[in-house]
Amino acid sequence: MIAAVFVAGSFVFCLLVVVATHRYLSVPRPSVADSASVSILKPLAGADEGLAENLRSYFEQDYPSFEILFAVREAGDPAVAIVEQLRAAYPHIPSRLLIVGEPPYANAKVWSLFHMTAAAAHDWLAMADSDVRVTPDFLRSVVGGPFDLATCPYRAVPGSSFWSKLEAIGMNTEFLAGILTARMLEGMKFAVGPTIVARRKVIEVIGGWDRVKDYLAEDFVLGQFAAEAGFQVGLSQYVIEHRIGSQAFVANAKHRLRWNRSTRRSRPAGYVGQVFTNPTPFIVLLLATAPEWWPLAVAGAVARVAAAWATAGWVLHDPLCRRYWWLVPLEDLASFVYWLGGFFGNTIVWRGRRYYLRRDGRFERL
Repeated sequence: MIAAVFVAGSFVFCLLVVVATHRYLSVPRPSVADSASVSILKPLAGADEGLAENLRSYFEQDYPSFEILFAVREAGDPAVAIVEQLRAAYPHIPSRLLIVGEPPYANAKVWSLFHMTAAAAHDWLAMADSDVRVTPDFLRSVVGGPFDLATCPYRAVPGSSFWSKLEAIGMNTEFLAGILTARMLEGMKFAVGPTIVARRKVIEVIGGWDRVKDYLAEDFVLGQFAAEAGFQVGLSQYVIEHRIGSQAFVANAKHRLRWNRSTRRSRPAGYVGQVFTNPTPFIVLLLATAPEWWPLAVAGAVARVAAAWATAGWVLHDPLCRRYWWLVPLEDLASFVYWLGGFFGNTIVWRGRRYYLRRDGRFERL
């Protein structure tokens, strides 16, 4: 029976997640030097929920030498007022605000990173999205370690909406599982976008920001190109907070479809393999069509619980999943529907603009 095959496959994957998590956590935290000066690059577009506190966390770094660069498209961007207030509140922290104009290609984030990199004073670049919040030891934890490019696992923190809670639960119990398993089986040959810390020479050697400007998942291919060029790409043990905000159902659905369509084009084989990352839909199908297979269904459910606890509990220390554990099966079913939806459609909506996705992961504005 097909459902039994998928449950068995998911059982094996969940066991791999537990092993991969153990291996990740068993590696001693590398000793890092705090003497390297750092340029923090923050591309902005609009005043996201919690933006002021997100940005404030970077001004309050316990680190001897760093600067913060911000970039917006136009002076009238709502984020400008927040940035100026923070710059005035922390005059002892070197900071600059760049007005970069309308990007000549689809990926506006890369356009901002290009300008900030050119203006940055230091060789270490810490690139962080506007919806990321960190603790004062962030730079001390990730800069100067063994990696030329380090990417950080993240704990999704939702807003008040039910749909954002569901999405955060999925990110904390399923997304990181795939990253840790890929790390164990093939090494880190990619990066994840909310936060990447890299030496400037990595960007230069792979061909500069021009090399990734046409990709929607520029973070993924940045890590991929860096690994192909022989640089050491790694997954840091520092966990950032990814503040995903409060979206209503329609906006959240569009966002999740964009995520899945992008992932399918960034890593096609891996996207198909995601069918095994989530046994819950097949457990339901198995019990509905062949209830005598209940021992396999129970084994699959136990394995799913173990994998979810390994990522959300051991790695992320996520209070959301501890509190709303009973929503995990519902999120599993929703995640499966969005995964199926990722196979259909070639357009996405990103910050109010429509784009066409090509098969190779590049995209263009419609």
